[in-house]
Amino acid sequence: MKLTTKGKYAVMALIDIALYSNNGPTSLNIISQRQKISISYLEQLFVKLRRFDIVKSYKGPGGGYILAKDLKNITIAQIIKAVDEDLDARTCHGLANCHENKKCLAHDLWSGLTQHVYEYLEGISLLDVLPKNEVKVFPLNYNNIHTRI
Repeated sequence: MKLTTKGKYAVMALIDIALYSNNGPTSLNIISQRQKISISYLEQLFVKLRRFDIVKSYKGPGGGYILAKDLKNITIAQIIKAVDEDLDARTCHGLANCHENKKCLAHDLWSGLTQHVYEYLEGISLLDVLPKNEVKVFPLNYNNIHTRI
């Protein structure tokens, strides 16, 4: 179980959109510059995030991405799962074939840890991780675009 750059960068990019999207879509180029993440890496992540209805994309001049849901309805667990991040502590990934095709002696321990991690991340929304003093919510035409104060 290890949170890789996929999960970390996906969360950072969505926080960036939440903080800096001033009434419209944010381009991956802008996110790339602000967060120092390569555009090609962001493109891969955002294909997955769009597939899971976490973001919406807009093409053309002024195009980019917006959040597809309210910040409070996007959990960190959803983001992690969307980008294929594996936080399972079990080597068998729940198949109970970890040791000679049977459950290993610590299988239940690692199952409990995996469940606890996902429950913890499911309880944290994108809104929860935003710096509170930098965000003000304005109900606009987009789904609760957030702007920096």
